[in-house]
Amino acid sequence: MLFCVTANHRNTDFEVLDRISKVSATTAADVLNAHEFVRGAVVLATCNRFEAYLELDEPVTSGAVLAHEAVLDAVASVAGDDALSLRDSAVALVGDDAVRHLFAVSSGLESMVVGEDEITGQVQRALAAAREIGTTSTELEQVFQRAAYATRAVRAKADLSAAGRSLARLALDLVDTRVTDWATTPVLLVGTGQYAATTIAALQARGARDIRVFSATGRAQQFAARYGVRAEPTLGEALAGADIVITCTARYVITPDDIPDTRQRLIIDLGLPRNVDPAVGAVGGVELLDLELIGRHASLPELSAGAHEVVGSAVATYAAERAAAPAVVALRSHIQQALMSELSRLRVGEDEARTEAALRHFAGVLSHAPSVRAREFAAQGRIEEFEAALEMVFGVSAAPAEDADGEQLAAG
Repeated sequence: MLFCVTANHRNTDFEVLDRISKVSATTAADVLNAHEFVRGAVVLATCNRFEAYLELDEPVTSGAVLAHEAVLDAVASVAGDDALSLRDSAVALVGDDAVRHLFAVSSGLESMVVGEDEITGQVQRALAAAREIGTTSTELEQVFQRAAYATRAVRAKADLSAAGRSLARLALDLVDTRVTDWATTPVLLVGTGQYAATTIAALQARGARDIRVFSATGRAQQFAARYGVRAEPTLGEALAGADIVITCTARYVITPDDIPDTRQRLIIDLGLPRNVDPAVGAVGGVELLDLELIGRHASLPELSAGAHEVVGSAVATYAAERAAAPAVVALRSHIQQALMSELSRLRVGEDEARTEAALRHFAGVLSHAPSVRAREFAAQGRIEEFEAALEMVFGVSAAPAEDADGEQLAAG
C-alpha cells in the first residue's frame, strides 16, 4: 500500500520548510529502521514542499495512522519545534490518492509555478537518493517510474513544456519592469547547478549579455565555458560588479558582510535552504527577493485542457496493472513451468541453447495476449472474471497482490 505525508507552501510556512529541508536527509532511513510495517521510504524536500512516500504492509485502518505518526516523529527527532508546525499542516494520503498526488507533483501541477520544469528532476533525484541509502522498495520504484511517464504524457497533452515555466523565469518576470535594458545589466549567478543553467536560458531569452558566475566549489570556469558566460574568481569582486544577483546553490550563504558597498542591487534567492541571510535585505541599497515573496506572486493559470484528466488516466492504468499483476504472474509462471518441464526432457547437443532460446521466446509470445487481457479486465473492474477463467482453463490460482510484489516488474 502506498502512503504519503505531504506539506507544501500553501499550508506550511516557508521558514519551516527551509529548516526542515536541512535535516530531512535521514528521515527515510529513520522511519524504515524504526517500524517493521514500513517496506520502503522516499523523502522529497523541494523549494516549496516536504513529502514522505512510504510503502506499507499494514491494513489502511492501522498502518496509515502509524505511518503518519512515524514520519512526524522522525522529523521531530531532528527538527524540534518545527515538527509541531508540520504536524498541524501535513496531510496524509493513501493508495490511489497518494499515487495521484505523486503524479500531479511530478507533472508540476502542485507547484508554486504550475507546470514548472524543475520538479520532475527533483522527484526522480529523491528516488535516486533513496536507492543510495537503501530505503526504496518494489512499489516505490514502480510508482516513481510511472510518475515520470505520467509527466511526459501531461506535458504532451497540456503543452506545459512549451510554456517554459520555472521559478527562475517567474522571478525574472517580477523584476522585468525594473530593468531598463537587460543587454547592459550586469547579472551574477552564484551556483553552477541545474537551476543556474535554467536561469541562464531565461536571462538570455530576455536579451541579457553580461552574465557572470561564481562557484564556491571552483567549477565556475568550466560552467562559464559551457554556457558562454564569464567566471568570477571571488565572491566579493563578483558582487561589487553586479546589479542583479541570483543565488541557486547549496554550498554557500551570502551574509551582510559579503555585500561590498551600498550601490543599488537586487538579490534573488532561489535556494532552499536559503542562499542569502535575511539580514542582507536590511543592507543599504539591497532589495532582497526570496522564495517566500516569489510564492506570494506565483500565478496559477488555468492549464491547457486535459492535464488533470491525463493524471487520472495514468493513475487508473497503474492501479489496473497492479490489480492484474497476480493473475499475470500466475499465468506466466504456469507457462514457464511447463516449458522447463519440457526442456528437462529435451537434450539436443549443440543445438540445445538455440532450442531453449526459441522455446522461451515462444513462451513469451504465448503469454503476451492473456497478459494484455488481464490488464484490460482489471481496468474494467472485472479481474475476478479473468482469474476465474485462468483457474478454470489452466488450473492456476492467482496469488494475492502482496505475495506477488517480487514478480510485478516481470509481469509489467
